[in-house]
Amino acid sequence: MESMKRHNHFAPLKRMSINVLLLAGSFLLVTCAGTAPEAPNGLTISEGFEDPLGFYDASPTFSWKLPAAGEQAAYEIEVTDADGATVWQSGRVNTSATVGVPYAGPELQSRQQLEWRVRYENPSGELSGWSESASVEYGLLTNEDWQGKWVGATTPAETTEFNLPFFRPQTLRKNFTIDGLPEQARLYITAKGVFRAQLNGQRIGNDEMTPGYTPYQHRIETLTYDVTDLLQVGENELTATLSEGWYAGRIGYTLPQWTNTDSPRLLAQLETDGQVLVVTDESWQTQPATPLTYSSIYDGEFYSELQPTEPPVPVIAEALEPTVMLRPKRHATVKIRKTLPTQNITSVKPGATIFDLGQNMVGVPHLRVPVKKGDTLWVRFAEMLDLDGDIFTKNYRSARSTDYYVAAEDGKIDWTPSFTFHGFRYVELSGYSPQATPAKGWVEGKVLYSDFSTAGTFTSSHSKLNQLQQNIEWGLRGNFLDIPTDCPQRDERLGWTGDAQVFAPTSLFLTSTHAFWASWLQSMREEQLPNGAIPFIIPNINVKRSSAGWGDAATIIPWEVYFRTGDTTVLRENYDMMRQWVGYYESKAKDHLVDFQSFGDWLQPYPANGNNRGDTPREFICTAYFARSTELCGRAARVLGRVEEAKQLDRLHQSIKTALRQAYFDEAGRITQDRATQTAYLLALGFDLLPEKLAPLAVNHLINEIELADGHLRTGFLGTPLLAPVLDRYGHAELAYKLLFRETYPSWFYSINQGATTMWERWNSYTLKDGFNPGGMNSFNHYAYGAIGQWMYERVAGIAPRAPGYREISFAPVINPPLTSAAATHESPYGHISSAWTVIDGHLDWEIIVPPNSTGFITIPKGYKADYQLIQIADDGSTVAGEATNSNEELRLTSGKYRVTSTLNK
Repeated sequence: MESMKRHNHFAPLKRMSINVLLLAGSFLLVTCAGTAPEAPNGLTISEGFEDPLGFYDASPTFSWKLPAAGEQAAYEIEVTDADGATVWQSGRVNTSATVGVPYAGPELQSRQQLEWRVRYENPSGELSGWSESASVEYGLLTNEDWQGKWVGATTPAETTEFNLPFFRPQTLRKNFTIDGLPEQARLYITAKGVFRAQLNGQRIGNDEMTPGYTPYQHRIETLTYDVTDLLQVGENELTATLSEGWYAGRIGYTLPQWTNTDSPRLLAQLETDGQVLVVTDESWQTQPATPLTYSSIYDGEFYSELQPTEPPVPVIAEALEPTVMLRPKRHATVKIRKTLPTQNITSVKPGATIFDLGQNMVGVPHLRVPVKKGDTLWVRFAEMLDLDGDIFTKNYRSARSTDYYVAAEDGKIDWTPSFTFHGFRYVELSGYSPQATPAKGWVEGKVLYSDFSTAGTFTSSHSKLNQLQQNIEWGLRGNFLDIPTDCPQRDERLGWTGDAQVFAPTSLFLTSTHAFWASWLQSMREEQLPNGAIPFIIPNINVKRSSAGWGDAATIIPWEVYFRTGDTTVLRENYDMMRQWVGYYESKAKDHLVDFQSFGDWLQPYPANGNNRGDTPREFICTAYFARSTELCGRAARVLGRVEEAKQLDRLHQSIKTALRQAYFDEAGRITQDRATQTAYLLALGFDLLPEKLAPLAVNHLINEIELADGHLRTGFLGTPLLAPVLDRYGHAELAYKLLFRETYPSWFYSINQGATTMWERWNSYTLKDGFNPGGMNSFNHYAYGAIGQWMYERVAGIAPRAPGYREISFAPVINPPLTSAAATHESPYGHISSAWTVIDGHLDWEIIVPPNSTGFITIPKGYKADYQLIQIADDGSTVAGEATNSNEELRLTSGKYRVTSTLNK
């Protein structure tokens, strides 16, 4: 077992000479006699869950954080059941590990309620107090736990006046009686479709679009709710409104207009004090969910108070399918996370008013509008306005994205759609009372996305860079609605794998999306084809092909999640998928070169061939990603102790690299086949595919390609994330800065100059000169180009993981004009990390926070004097200062807060 050694709060690496002066005593924690070290905090289970209800993982891992200045040499975990009886004790375990510690007790069961706590021993042998207890309650873990049936209406699909087929939303109902109130009641529930449940007229929970989007033919996720306080003695009524959602609604851009023919179904089980009280069966009744007439993800919602109520009828009850797993939801549900008020009102045509929320968002409107009896309120949405100031909806394609409200009486409606979502900044209202004067209070936006927490922040001295950061964040929010989607507004909204793999590192810095990605990766495993291919959309919509750069999400995302969280479980769960994907490449390879389906460097600007796939040779892209996936699979094998497999994969990786170099590069590092592109050089350099002597030569050719483009990028989805990191790595950070701050097309700031509040799908989705891009794909909320965020956080602000989970952290900002300051924070598995620097008149002031149980490595920014001062800021005000002889060397820091000051070389 590993034990933690006592260190000075900062210590030199062997290759560095440094003198340390103790100004005011040691900063090492010395516990006074009789005083125990402060207890651990921040307890989480598996992928970061805090006190989960309806938990899924019967083989969990435990994580905790140490207090400031805490050091751990050993830990002890205690797990107890609801009665306080011990379920498992780890005993004293000699290790400094505080992340992903595996449970090793008896098998855990459905419905089981547990508490756990932890304490640690420091290197001096002093034992901390116990932490506060954390709780976990399991959901129903197997199909056998369910006693009910799938129930729903027998009505066939209907057709709207707009020729859009749909299943009418339905309300299912069950009345039951209880003689006394239970101590505990749980509702286990899910749907084929999306649902909202009520008990005695009170909504259960505040989740939206539940149970979410999974490969329904393989797995449907279930929810658990505490309904103890909603029951009443005597008569009770359990109802659920059920709509088509992803399961039964139209979904997919390549399919016919509507191909899902299975009507929605509900499955529920109410238990009180451990006994099954109610299940969905033939005794339930259903009726149309009047006044809700239809609800569609793509097309919106129709709500008519004039719709007559129809009598209830018996449900159809169907047995559970043994081939479809019912499993507790393994990541956070979608919720209303923010509310945006109207910023401005305009009107360009009679009877219609446009409400500008000031931000491209995803969600639904909340309407408070005066109406007359019989009025039909039309609610339309747009991301942009056209040149006449009217809403621009062409980019929604066939998605009508329109809500309707029919009023039954005079008055003011207060309404929010229930089972749809839209991507929009602008809301157009028409059909309201002509005597009414539109007001900002009529419309506000309810922002929907998965309920993960913020993990990272970034800010700087440059307003447009800050706007870029905001655009990245809003692009993430808009496209992390239960799954990672490409776009949230048109007739698509699908889990495109290529977009996801380039953006995953940025998302993992900004948000606590560990569980979000782990859940989607399970869907990917379930959808992998028998030959190892990964469909380019997950969940799959009947796609039988894969694409290089897209299917590689199967290797890249598991590795990124592991490296940024320290969670080896994600590698264990996904290793077979990773290896099978590499095997698929092998099956397509000829002499280690691969040429098969690829979307290429998608949406590269100025393509010579005029199509969306860019100019980088397909074989080059396929082979480069073959090498990358093989390398990452080998790394994963090594982490998991599969040594022989790792060696085999290493040999394969070397063979692929050799084949690519021989096929495409001359001895001067120049690409010789087909057309050289920025992306081709970036893939070769970013994936380390060239020999050490050849790489610097290839960098020169990359720079030449940039110069030929008049100092602009010529990269699409695959090349763009590598652009700044590669230039920076090979000593051209100034050029990376120039490209980042470029304002003319194509560039990140170009869309900002056109008023963008999210990331765009295309570099030129809209231009002041040419207007809207005429292409069929023109989303104004597409996060792929937001992958630049990773470089901003790691190299502009200066926080990068150096070891899995940020156990070791690199603090090495690149400082260049026009920035005079930048700052970032990140909540790592070990605690709070911060890096904030300011330059005034050539004087650098830089503050750093290294969390407990982590080690920081700082490098003084290029151009600043090696003779710098390092001060540790402690609670008692003591300081330690030192001088480094070489600013290019690293300084090792243990947990604490530090300040670095230096001056610019002249």
